[in-house]
Amino acid sequence: GQLPTWLQGILLRNGPGMHTIGDTKYNHWFDGLALLHSFTFKNGEVYYRSKYLRSDTYNCNIEANRIVVSEFGTMAYPDPCKNIFAKAFSYLSHTIPEFTDNCLINIMKTGEDFYATSETNFIRKINPQTLETLEKVDYSKYIAVNVATSHPHYDSAGNTLNMGTSIVDKGKTKYILFKIPPSVPEKEKKKSCFKYMEVVCSIPSRSLLHPSYYHSFGITENYIIFIEQPFRLDIVKMATAYIRGVNWASCLAYHKEEKTWFHFVDRKTKKEVSTKFYTDAMVIFHHINAFEQDGHIIFDIIAYTDNSLYDMFYLKNLTKDFEDKNKLTSVPTCKRFVVPLQYDKDAEVGSNLVTLPSTATAVKEKDGSIYCQPEILCEGIELPRINYDYNGKKYNYVFATEVQWRPVPTKIVKFNIQTKEMLHWGEDHCWPSEPVFVPSPDAKEEDDGVVLTCVVMSDPKEAPFLLVLDAKTFKELGRAKVDVAMHLDLHGMFIPEKDLKTETE
Repeated sequence: GQLPTWLQGILLRNGPGMHTIGDTKYNHWFDGLALLHSFTFKNGEVYYRSKYLRSDTYNCNIEANRIVVSEFGTMAYPDPCKNIFAKAFSYLSHTIPEFTDNCLINIMKTGEDFYATSETNFIRKINPQTLETLEKVDYSKYIAVNVATSHPHYDSAGNTLNMGTSIVDKGKTKYILFKIPPSVPEKEKKKSCFKYMEVVCSIPSRSLLHPSYYHSFGITENYIIFIEQPFRLDIVKMATAYIRGVNWASCLAYHKEEKTWFHFVDRKTKKEVSTKFYTDAMVIFHHINAFEQDGHIIFDIIAYTDNSLYDMFYLKNLTKDFEDKNKLTSVPTCKRFVVPLQYDKDAEVGSNLVTLPSTATAVKEKDGSIYCQPEILCEGIELPRINYDYNGKKYNYVFATEVQWRPVPTKIVKFNIQTKEMLHWGEDHCWPSEPVFVPSPDAKEEDDGVVLTCVVMSDPKEAPFLLVLDAKTFKELGRAKVDVAMHLDLHGMFIPEKDLKTETE
């Protein structure tokens, strides 16, 4: 096929790549050592490159020729040859675990730099052109967070906004929204922008020892949206996991009888909206988008009614008949919540406060809290992406992978939220990754551009490829076959040529 001449830059992707080291194996697919890969578009040609992230975790494991650093689903135990004292000591030192820097989930931009990220306090700077691993940054040196998300947001001033959890710090557990500036003051050129990180606001956790797990958050022009879900981490269990011989993932539990709480923080005043908004128990990994309209916040998420998704990816379940055997007990559902921030304070108890045309409701309860029920937009999509120029604004299109009752995507889709129309791309034996939308330089409409996805084949005789679709029609423009074993990745980003430093800089 033919690629548009304007498509110049790098599609950079991240995901788990190596699951066996020496005689040891990770338990979970999300534990594998991070493998970066990239497709560079230059004058109508595509160049492929891949490289393991040379994290401290990678180096320690390779050197020992066994897994020596614990991951979320796999505990690593000390070398049996060590004497008994060293062994006892290493058990004790695991109470607040020294987390891994195996940053395998996403790529984050801060200023002109790029980082591989996961959900611990560590991120690793990388060179997007050579995929070389550079310095390690520890968030907790600058602000009190133990974990952070892999799905930051970027504002119009170029700041990176992210959320992390501060666990039992000064007797409190809280969720912290922090901001990393894109650059440092002129006279401080030698310092890193992380020294200028600031806490925008914090939201106290409803429970000191059971903070919510979260994978992403939402943002509108004036608000940050944080969902405190009843899928929670048990800190005491986590502190004793090592001694008990269980993994950290077993310290997460879903409490289906509890509520899911919505928090809205005003970005200007840095204060939380005082009204209590809630909905039924659900598990969410990905926010899609959010915006404000006539005194309401509208936000779209992908929700589950249980936490079965994580369990599917234990490697013992990833067998030849994986697709037939593993069925999701909860289908991912695209839900739209409409939350009235400005409403008649004298409204009757039991009345619906949503005044926009929507089947979503927000009902006033006796105690003044507001119970929200969503509008169901569609089912069976995951790994959602949008045209990021529309982030926090009213929008029409979601690009996503289609997952039916099975956790592996077989198609990619373009979903029109207004008309509910869905366009698909799929072929036999193809497992596409998260689709990334790239706007064309002179785009007038939201879907002017292309969609990029890496496609892995379930038939080992077939070569994987990069697929380029016209975002408007979803017709194939071209594909670039890669003659290597490509891995199923998780997330990534497209970096336009103008955002890449030239080699001399």
